[in-house]
Amino acid sequence: MSDLPSSSGSSSESGTESGWTLRTKRFVALGAVVLVVVGLALPKISGPESADESSGGGDAPTRVDATTLQPGTVTERVRTSGTLRADESVELTAESGGKITDIRFAEGDRVDKGTLLVQINDAELQAEKERLEHRLSLATDRAERQEELLDEGGVSQEEYDATVNKVEVLRSELDLVKARIEKAKIRAPFSGVVGLREVSTGAYVSPQTTIATLQRTNPIKLDFSVSEHYATRVQPGQSVAFRVRSIDRTMEGTVYASNTQVNADTRTLQLRARAPNPDGTLRPGMFAEVTVPLGQVTDAIIVPSFAVVPTLDGQRVFVAENGVAQPRNVTLGVRTDSTVQVTDGLSLRDTVITSGIQGLRTGLPIRIESLE
Repeated sequence: MSDLPSSSGSSSESGTESGWTLRTKRFVALGAVVLVVVGLALPKISGPESADESSGGGDAPTRVDATTLQPGTVTERVRTSGTLRADESVELTAESGGKITDIRFAEGDRVDKGTLLVQINDAELQAEKERLEHRLSLATDRAERQEELLDEGGVSQEEYDATVNKVEVLRSELDLVKARIEKAKIRAPFSGVVGLREVSTGAYVSPQTTIATLQRTNPIKLDFSVSEHYATRVQPGQSVAFRVRSIDRTMEGTVYASNTQVNADTRTLQLRARAPNPDGTLRPGMFAEVTVPLGQVTDAIIVPSFAVVPTLDGQRVFVAENGVAQPRNVTLGVRTDSTVQVTDGLSLRDTVITSGIQGLRTGLPIRIESLE
């Protein structure tokens, strides 16, 4: 009996010790697994930093193309718009009212100066002309007879003078009627082309009625304006080039006159040029794109247009200096379709970067792949 308690106590202590040993082993195993997972994760986190540190933290040079500036020649031009006008143009109207009895032109005809185009009824004037011619003839014969009688004393000087005066009055009245008859005829004031007519035979016209338009279009005039900045640089005798939308070629004209003052509202000076138009393809009223050459600039600094970057305060280009990109603020001059003149900010022999412009920044390392 005395041995039972002793045996029972020994068994309980042994079981407790075995339970704690099992739990400890499980915690140790779990800790080992955690360490392994953390160990695997650490290289992924620290790897890039180590790589950056081993590489020194610098950026790889950006590959770019560039060009070395050389002196060039550019032609300074002013581009503006203009309108074609007839060399001479007039609306045909009657000097006095009346009914049209004859129209002697067809629409679109070329007519010479002085050609009779329209006849207005002048029957009454013709009758008056005949009456005056008859009276003048009788008065002239009477004056001749009285002149013979005056030498023989058969007529007084007073009677003879009255007859001569009557002859002169009749001649004046006849000239007046002839002038009125001429007003009933509408003639071409210059050689040109007649446009569309607005009236028909039998229509009554007044001096305010437009019958048709007569225009001379060879040569043709070109009206255009330039800024007052160039007012003293465009002079009569200077050539201009222009294009119209319906003709696929460039035409030339010569400035022959300018306005006497600058327009106060637009600050522009209006000029007028003439251009040959033998085939009549240029028509009054056409819109023209005008180019006025102002002269050539030698030893100009020229860069490609795409190398210029617009900024809030102007224009900028990037140049290569000591292996890095450096910005330069520039002032621009003459532009063409693919190049632009730089008047300030660059010097000859500077190396201007011409590719990857949008990705450049101050001090960015670069490597020039192609140099022109």
